[in-house]
Amino acid sequence: MAKKESNLLNMVLSLFIVSAVAAAALGFVYESTKGPIEEAKQKFLNEQIGVVVPGAAEAEVSEPIEKDGLTIYIVKKDGKVIGTAIKSFTDAGFSGHFEIIVGFDNDGKIIDSNVLTHHETPGLGDKMQKSVSPWNDQFKGKDPATFSLIVKKDGGMVDAITAATISSRGYCDALSKAYSAFMNLKNEGGIE
Repeated sequence: MAKKESNLLNMVLSLFIVSAVAAAALGFVYESTKGPIEEAKQKFLNEQIGVVVPGAAEAEVSEPIEKDGLTIYIVKKDGKVIGTAIKSFTDAGFSGHFEIIVGFDNDGKIIDSNVLTHHETPGLGDKMQKSVSPWNDQFKGKDPATFSLIVKKDGGMVDAITAATISSRGYCDALSKAYSAFMNLKNEGGIE
């Protein structure tokens, strides 16, 4: 059999066929994994709401409320609010953007908080996570109205993570945003 000579038309046609098959395969994989990925994200978020508002697993969690660029979930049990979980963020981390979730009681005191996503340095900034370090336990039970959410190095009351002051500042920034959103919603009568 004689070898076909390459020409521009053959090369373009070959490239088009290979690209079309690859695009179709990629589209199929995307569509088939999109649902399970979203379910896994929602399951993780629900677990984290349960971490920052104990009892949320057995309670009714509201539909998300978008406020001040954050996402708020009001948690009710037997018709009474038992806490409010707020998904907050900062762009002031050492590696930029990260997200946290904070639980507040009805008086605005922090029940608990945890990191949802981050790209901080392993062994340093990642100590913000409960699974790595108890560092964020210092916020439990604190009222941001009287507890300065600023690291001690900057004149506040927060013990920074050793060698990760920037990450600590970012975490405090995200907590402050969450508290502001909570108070704004509470003052508008949205937490009842």
